[in-house]
Amino acid sequence: MAFTADSSLAKPAAFGGIFAALNKLTEAMQRRRVYRTTVNELSALSDRDLSDLGLSRASIRRLAQDAASAL
Repeated sequence: MAFTADSSLAKPAAFGGIFAALNKLTEAMQRRRVYRTTVNELSALSDRDLSDLGLSRASIRRLAQDAASAL
């Protein structure tokens, strides 16, 4: 009589979706962190400092979005 042992609990493909979702979540958290850091740092600058950089307060959020999407 022959016996076979299959010790695999789950197929690797079953975990692929979970790992992909976790990867997307991690990337979203990194983008959010970059966005918040950029907004906070630029908001802390004075109007004169922003002007020296060629920026205005109105452009801070757009610049932060650009920085976050560049990841």
